[in-house]
Amino acid sequence: MPTRLPLLVAVLLILGVAPLRGRGGKVATEVLAPDFSASYLLFIDTVGVFLASRSGAFHAVVHNPGGQQDRFYLAVLHAPSKTCVWVANRAAPITDRAAPLQLTAAGLSVEDPNGTAIWSTPPLGVPVAALRLDDRGNLALLDARNATLWQSFDRPTDTIVSSQRLPAGAFLASAASESDLSEGAYQLNVTAADVVLTWMGSMYWRLSNDGSSTMDRGGTVAYMAVNGTGLYLLAADGGVIIQVSLPAAELRIVKLGYDGKLQISSFASANSSTAPMDGGFAAPSDGCALPLSCGPLGLCTPKGCTCPPMFAASHDGGCAPSDGSAPLSVASCGGAGDASSLPVSYLSLGNGVAYYANKLAPPTLAGDNISSCQALCTSNCSCLGYFYDDSSLSCYLVTHQLGSFMSANSINGSDSDKLGYIKVQSLQQSSNLIAILLPTIVAFVLIVVICAIVITLWRKEGRRRSSRSRDLQLRRQRSPSDSAHLVRDIDDDSDDIVIPGLPTRFTHDEIEDMTNGFRIKIGAGGFGSVYKGELPDGSQVAVKKIEGVGMQGKREFCTEIAVIGNIHHINLVRLRGFCTEGQRRLLVYEYMNRGSLDRSLFRPAGPLLEWKERMDVAVGAARGLAYLHFGCDQRIIHCDVKPENILLADGGQVKIADFGLAKLLTPEQSGLFTTMRGTRGYLAPEWLSNAAITDRTDVYSFGMVLLELVRGRKNRSEHVSGGEASNNSSGSSSRGARSDYFPLAALEGHEAGEYAELADQRLQGRVVAKEVERVVRVALCCLHEDPTLRPSMAVVAGMLEGTMELREPRVDLLGFLRFYGRGFSGPVDGGGSDMNLKHMGASPGDRSGTTTLTTMSGWPSYMSSTQLSGPR
Repeated sequence: MPTRLPLLVAVLLILGVAPLRGRGGKVATEVLAPDFSASYLLFIDTVGVFLASRSGAFHAVVHNPGGQQDRFYLAVLHAPSKTCVWVANRAAPITDRAAPLQLTAAGLSVEDPNGTAIWSTPPLGVPVAALRLDDRGNLALLDARNATLWQSFDRPTDTIVSSQRLPAGAFLASAASESDLSEGAYQLNVTAADVVLTWMGSMYWRLSNDGSSTMDRGGTVAYMAVNGTGLYLLAADGGVIIQVSLPAAELRIVKLGYDGKLQISSFASANSSTAPMDGGFAAPSDGCALPLSCGPLGLCTPKGCTCPPMFAASHDGGCAPSDGSAPLSVASCGGAGDASSLPVSYLSLGNGVAYYANKLAPPTLAGDNISSCQALCTSNCSCLGYFYDDSSLSCYLVTHQLGSFMSANSINGSDSDKLGYIKVQSLQQSSNLIAILLPTIVAFVLIVVICAIVITLWRKEGRRRSSRSRDLQLRRQRSPSDSAHLVRDIDDDSDDIVIPGLPTRFTHDEIEDMTNGFRIKIGAGGFGSVYKGELPDGSQVAVKKIEGVGMQGKREFCTEIAVIGNIHHINLVRLRGFCTEGQRRLLVYEYMNRGSLDRSLFRPAGPLLEWKERMDVAVGAARGLAYLHFGCDQRIIHCDVKPENILLADGGQVKIADFGLAKLLTPEQSGLFTTMRGTRGYLAPEWLSNAAITDRTDVYSFGMVLLELVRGRKNRSEHVSGGEASNNSSGSSSRGARSDYFPLAALEGHEAGEYAELADQRLQGRVVAKEVERVVRVALCCLHEDPTLRPSMAVVAGMLEGTMELREPRVDLLGFLRFYGRGFSGPVDGGGSDMNLKHMGASPGDRSGTTTLTTMSGWPSYMSSTQLSGPR
C-alpha cells in the first residue's frame, strides 16, 4: 500500500463505504465509491433514498414524485420538507422502478429497462473516485485528489438553495406538473440588468418592480444568489445591485413552481424542522398576475375565477366563446387549405378586462388607430388577439399562447383602459350563399376603406397647406423674436400628438366633471393646487392643477408624462392620467385618503402618529426614493423631498408624490426651481454652491425628514416658547441652539450617546430606543456636507430596515450644523444674527455680507444660513 493515500480514498476506507457496492439497500452517508448501482426497487424500504449528506439534511434518491409508478428520477431532496431541489434526468425519466442508476469510474448514468443509458454525466477525462452529497445539497463527482469533476450546482433545474449561484444568462425552468418533472412553460431568467419570470416568452414579473426589492446601485448583474439574509443580484465584484431582505435563516430554497409562482422558503436550521419559517417570499404577490391563474381565457377577479362576457366555462378548466366559435392557436398556422387560410373574426372581451403581459411589455405598434392594430394581428398567424389603448394609440399583440385575463378594476393605471379582442374562427362550414356573397362584401368594404383613406388624406393635405399658408403669413407679419412663441402655440393647439406609453388622456371637461368643478381643494404645493375627484368607476383620485410656472410645449410635456406614468412602485404615487389643452396642464393621481405626512406629524389636533407608523413611513419613503434613483429606466432625482410630498393612506400605505415634476419645467424655470420654489429646510448645500446635483441631494433632504419624524416637529421652530426661552437663558448657548435647531440637538445627543430624549415628547416614551438611535444615526449620515459621504437611498433603506450594517456618521464633518445652530440662536431674520455675521467675517453693521468671500465651509457668505440649511 502506498505510504500516502489520497484523502478521499482514506475516508472511504475508514467509513467502510467501498464494501457497500455489494450490499444493496443500505443508505450511505456523504460519499459513495464507484461500481455502485441503485434503483427504486432496490431501495424501496428507504423510498428510493441511497445517499444522505453528513447532517442528513439532504438525500440523493431515485424519486417518483407524487407516488406514481411511471416516472422515476435521479434527484436531490431536502429531507425535512421533501422538497426536490435538483433532478438529473427530467427529460428522460426511468419508466421501470427496477431500472438501475450506475456510478462508475466514468461517471453517473441512468438506464432504461433495456440497459440503454438515457442520461449520463459528460465525459470527464479523469477517473471518478467518489460521489459526494454535502450539507449544502450539492451532488458532486470527485477525483482521487478530492477535486470536483462535475456538480449539480452548475446545472440547476427549477430550484437553487443557499450558497448556490445562478449566473447571468442562466435560467430556472419549472416542472410540467407536480408529478412530471420535465421542463414546463415557465422560466426564471437572470439578465444583465434584472431577474424576470416569463411564460411562453411573455414577461409577467420582474424583481426590480417588486415592492419588496431595493436597488443599491447601477451596474451589470453577474449572478443571482440567496443566503441567510435574503435574495441578491450581485455584480462581478460582489457588490449588491438589487436585493430582497428576508428574516435571518440558515437555509433558503428558491423554487419556481409548476404554476409559475416563485417561492422562497426559509428554514431556521437545514435539518431541524419540516415547516418553513414565517415571512417567506412569493412572486408575483398578486395571484391574478400568473399567466394561467384561471386557465386559458379565464378571468381572474378578487372574488375568484369567472369568464369574460360572451364566454363560458370549457372542459380544460378555462373559458371558450359561447357563440360556437373557436379561438385560433399557433398550431393552426400552415399552408393553403388549412384552418389558417379560412376567414377570421374578432370577439370582444368587453369592458374591464386586462391581460397580464401588457403590464410590462412595450406596445407592438404606437401612433395608429385600432383598425391598423387589428390588421396587424390579422396578417400575423402567430397573433391570437390584441389590446388597444385609445388614450395613447398603442397596440399590444397577444402571440403564441393565450393565458388568463384579469379584472381591470383591481389594476391602477392605463391597463384598465385597453380594449381587448381575440381572434376566432367559426367551427361550422360556410354555406354556398356566404361563399358567393363574401367576395362581394370584401370588395365593397375595400372600396369604402380606400375611399375613406383617400378622403382623409385629401383633407389632411388641405389642412396642412392651409396651415403652411397661415404660418407663412404670420412669419411675414411677426418679428424673428416671436418665432419661438409661434412654434410653441402651434404645438400646444395640436391634439394629435402621439407618444407611446402615455397614461389615460382626459379632456378638461372630463376633469371638471370628476372634480365637481374643482370644488374640494385638498392641498397645494410648489406646482399648484390639488383637488379631490372621482372617476366614473367610483374610484377616488387627486387632481393636480399645475399653475404658476412656465410649462413646456405639449409634445415635451407628453414625453415626460409618458416617463412618469410608466413608473410603478408600491411606495410611489401612481399617475392615473393627464390633461393638456392649450396652456392648461393637469395630472390625475391615485388618491391617498390620509393626506401628506406633515398633517399627521405636525398638526397638534387629530390622532398622534405612533412610533411604529413613523418607522413604516421612514422605510417606505426610503424604498420609494431608492427606486426613483436606481430602479427606473431613466434615473429621477426628486429635488423636493419633504413631509408634504410623502402621502399616507389607510392600511399603512406610504408613497412619494411629485416625483419627476421638475422635468416638466422649461429650462429657464428649472434653473430657479429649488432656489425660488424649493422648500427651505430640506435643501442640500450643493444647491447654492454650484456643485453637481446628484441623487445624494435627495439623501440630504431625506435626512432632514428623518429628524422631523423623530422629533414630531419642524427641525427649526419659527417661534420659541417662553418656557424654552427661559431654559435657554439659564443654560448654555449650546442648549439654546439645541432647542431651536433640532439637527444640532441630534448631533449633540449622538455625541453624548443620549437618544431617548430626542424622541417626540408627545409619545410619552412609547418608542423603541434602539430604533430611535438607528434613525438618528442614519439621518446624520445623510446630512454630511460632502455628497460623496452620504449613503445611497438603497443603503439608507437597508439601514432603516435593519438588514444592512449601520454606518457611523462622521461627527468631525458635521460641524457645519453647529454653525447653523449658532446662526439660529438669535432673531429669525433670514440673514442670521450680528454674532453670526461676525463669525462669517463681516462687520456687525454689514448685513449684506458682500465684503466677505468665504465662510467656515467655503460657501459664499452672502448665502444666509437659512438658505443653506436646511431649516425653514
